[in-house]
Amino acid sequence: MGYHPPSLVSLIENLSRLPGIGRKTAARLALFIMRQPEDKVQALARSILDIKEKIQLCSRCHNFTEQDPCPLCRNQERATGVICVVESPGDLMALEATGVFRGRYHVLGGVLSPLNGIGPDNLNVKELLARLESEEVREVLLATGSSVEGEATANYLADLLRDKGVRITRIAQGMPLGSDLEYVDEATLKKAVNNRQEA
Repeated sequence: MGYHPPSLVSLIENLSRLPGIGRKTAARLALFIMRQPEDKVQALARSILDIKEKIQLCSRCHNFTEQDPCPLCRNQERATGVICVVESPGDLMALEATGVFRGRYHVLGGVLSPLNGIGPDNLNVKELLARLESEEVREVLLATGSSVEGEATANYLADLLRDKGVRITRIAQGMPLGSDLEYVDEATLKKAVNNRQEA
C-alpha cells in the first residue's frame, strides 16, 4: 500500500482491528469517512474518545455508565425484586432493546471458562451474592448464553443460589423465530422440545 497516504493506511489498519471488519470493509469505511464533512468526522472521533474518558462500570450492576450508580439501578420504577444476570453489557443492551424485562440487571463480566483460566473469582459473582444480601430480591433470572460455558455458568450460579431464599429461573431457549426445523441443529431442537409450553 505504498502508494496510499500514510494517514489513510493507518486508518484502514486501525479499522481492520475491529471485530468483524476485514481489510476491504476497513478500506470502504476509511474512504467513506474521508468523504464526510470535517464536523462529522470530528464528532465521530470525539465519540470514540468520550467512551474511553467517560464510561465506567456501575458499582452495583457492572453495566457501562457515565454516572455511578447507572440510570437503570437508580430507576425506582425498576425495583421489582428481580435481577437478570447477563454475561456482558452487550447482552444487557440486547435484552433492554426488547422492552420485555423491567427489573434490574447484574453483569457477570464473562462466563466460566476453565480452559481460559476464568473461574468464579474472575467474574462478578461475589458482587451478585452481596446484592442478594443488601437488596430485596425475590428472583434471579439467569440469562447467560447457550454455549457450553454459558450453560456451565448458569448451572454454577443456580447451585450457588439455591439456598439463598430466591426463585431461580433461566431464560427459555430453543427455536429461533422464523426458522425451519430441517435447518436447526439437534441441540437447539432438543431444547425447544424440552422447553415446550402450553399452546
